Amino acid sequence: MTTFLRKRIVSSAIPLVVVVLGVFILARLTGNPVDLYLPLSATAEQRAAFSAEHGFDQPILVQLWDYLGQVVQLDFGESLRTGQPAAEMVLEAFPATLQLAAVTMLIAIVGAVLIGSLAAYRPNSLADRTSSFLSMTAASIPDFWFAIMGVLVFGVSLGILPTSGVTGGPEVWVLPIATLLIRPFGVLVQVVRGSMVAALSAPYVKVARGKGASEKRVVFGHALRNATMPVLTVAGDLTIGLVNGAVVVETIFGWPGIGKLMIDSILQRDFAVLQAAVLLTAVTIFLLNILIDVCYALLDARVRQAVPA
Repeated sequence: MTTFLRKRIVSSAIPLVVVVLGVFILARLTGNPVDLYLPLSATAEQRAAFSAEHGFDQPILVQLWDYLGQVVQLDFGESLRTGQPAAEMVLEAFPATLQLAAVTMLIAIVGAVLIGSLAAYRPNSLADRTSSFLSMTAASIPDFWFAIMGVLVFGVSLGILPTSGVTGGPEVWVLPIATLLIRPFGVLVQVVRGSMVAALSAPYVKVARGKGASEKRVVFGHALRNATMPVLTVAGDLTIGLVNGAVVVETIFGWPGIGKLMIDSILQRDFAVLQAAVLLTAVTIFLLNILIDVCYALLDARVRQAVPA
């Protein structure tokens, strides 16, 4: 397990380094912050002083070297907008994204396991065909379209749900969670259903039934336990996608998470905050990948054995 974990950490760390370098370079392509933070009447001396103060007058490679040196010391700079430490702003916004992703995945997994298992228990029945159709439809709906329609119907036309912010009761969570939930739920129902159909036809299920086990124990005790491998893999990938792809939902609903912070930082050329936000997101995805791989290896010894020493 130690060898497996070490190799997975090394292989996963390479994309992390690429992301750090890529976001540093691409952020500078959005434009010069001097043009945004100083008035049009600013003199050449004022512009030069602003650039020198924030290091924008240095060659790009020098800026990159200085940035990497600061990252090693866990110094991510200060926001050009507010003057706050970039790390502080990112850490304040990140819990909102994690809460949204965690609640969404919890609902998606529990609902998909129940519906997928019931559909697999009676394959080709009306319930199975209905759940398959609805889950495939849900998996195909773009989240930005669903978010806009939700705002239009429930926020504007009916006026029963708030369309932005986090202040208020549980109703403020409905539209953001529904938007993030629809695709993972549809995908997981399909995966659970397919895995359970295969598991319920396996010999060990027939043996359990022959020994007099109840149908509830057969479905949820024997079949579901052995059908968790593909579900775990897909659920892990979807969780990473939620953390990484909450930008659209947070922007549309004004959710004060890491995704909205990234968009605001791009528009306002706040390089330090953008770099810190992307780095924290990348590290989170890196850790989630390691956790998924470890869980997979613990459940299936063949995964550990496939990694050479």
